[in-house]
Amino acid sequence: MTSTARSCLAIVLAAGEGTRMKSDKPKVLHQVANRSMVGHVLAVLTEAGATKTAVVIGPGREDVEKEARKSLPNVRIFVQRERLGTAHAVLSAREVLAEKPDDVIIAFGDTPLVRTETFAKLRAPLAGGAAVVVMAFEPKDPSGYGRLITADGQLLAIREHKDATETERSITLCNGGLMAIQGDLAMTLLDKVGNDNAKGEYYLTDIVEIARELGHRTAIAVVPEEEVHGVNDRAQLADAERMIQKRLRSAAMAAGATLVAPETVFLSYDTSLGQDVIVEPHVVFGPGVTVEPGAVIHSFSHLEGARIASGAGIGPFARLRPGAAIGPKAKVGNFVEIKNTDLGAGAKVSHLTYLGDASVGAEANIGAGTITCNYDGYNKYRTEIGEGAFVGSNSSLVAPVIIGDGAFVGSGSVITESVPADALALGRGRQVVKEGWAVEFRAKAKAAKGK
Repeated sequence: MTSTARSCLAIVLAAGEGTRMKSDKPKVLHQVANRSMVGHVLAVLTEAGATKTAVVIGPGREDVEKEARKSLPNVRIFVQRERLGTAHAVLSAREVLAEKPDDVIIAFGDTPLVRTETFAKLRAPLAGGAAVVVMAFEPKDPSGYGRLITADGQLLAIREHKDATETERSITLCNGGLMAIQGDLAMTLLDKVGNDNAKGEYYLTDIVEIARELGHRTAIAVVPEEEVHGVNDRAQLADAERMIQKRLRSAAMAAGATLVAPETVFLSYDTSLGQDVIVEPHVVFGPGVTVEPGAVIHSFSHLEGARIASGAGIGPFARLRPGAAIGPKAKVGNFVEIKNTDLGAGAKVSHLTYLGDASVGAEANIGAGTITCNYDGYNKYRTEIGEGAFVGSNSSLVAPVIIGDGAFVGSGSVITESVPADALALGRGRQVVKEGWAVEFRAKAKAAKGK
């Protein structure tokens, strides 16, 4: 039976507090490429064919449970009440282990760089009869890592650094932490783990020797050092970000996008750049951005939750917030902010403008300094600007309001009423002051909110 045809339980250990992070937030919730570390692990395990996934968390860590369920709604959650070692943590998920899947993968919530194909590589020897498979790597500096003791190409044992002899510490092949175990043997092996070691903990690594004592075969899967990079402090978090950004940039360029200065562009885990997209230096992509073929993102722009159609130009110094949808060949220029707005094909917003909760028709032109006044302190309202409309500079469009197709708004206008198609609106009136109006307005707004 191939590994892809076998059932697979993945157990993700995520109970560590991560005290070296110096954070109120659990370590596994810290992000790389705008996704939590545990989110990365769960996503890759799913892609690798895990048929069931469990996450082991610490007591009172509802925040980790929430994030795990956000990433994988059907995940099983188990709590490790006492921190007595990695084998003890795995046994916190005894209930699902008892179901005896074909394969069991043990992963870590703070190791976000393992690739999908690596999990497949880890599982493959199980289909060939191995009882335990250990992820192995050769670090530049093996200090602190458990050593893999082998003979005649066979894995005999894993010795933790603190428990290793000087001879064993000279070994360069090290334990990468992740393991795969035959499902019908997992409980037997784990229950035999003792705590006679320097830390008095139940080490998961001991199952290698236990398996061999029971006459089973063990194996290793060697991977690049980068993939086993764990995060224990902020410096290691920064290293993980650097490595994942390198991957994302390489993938984007291999798919046909041009990154003029790749090291200055920061991508999210889900950034999608189409063929012949050009990204100039110093651009930041938040989550949820799709850029269709042929669009250009100019320098110093920040995009999040936005979709940019083919041939559009963004920036420099533009900010696209969630819900921004930029049409084909539209232009968003410097110091323009757009949120929850559809910008039609060929429309131009060239500079110094805010558009929020709006729709702008094709070929419309929005002058410099224009803003949609969409928020009254309690509620948000929409502005609709028709096709071919022209809004003069320094205009304020007080929503809800409609500017008809082909209409003109004179520069410096404050528009509070809808403008018919092909009309000219000049909103330059005398200032009016109504004393006490704000008190009454706030009272009404709060009463409406309470309904």
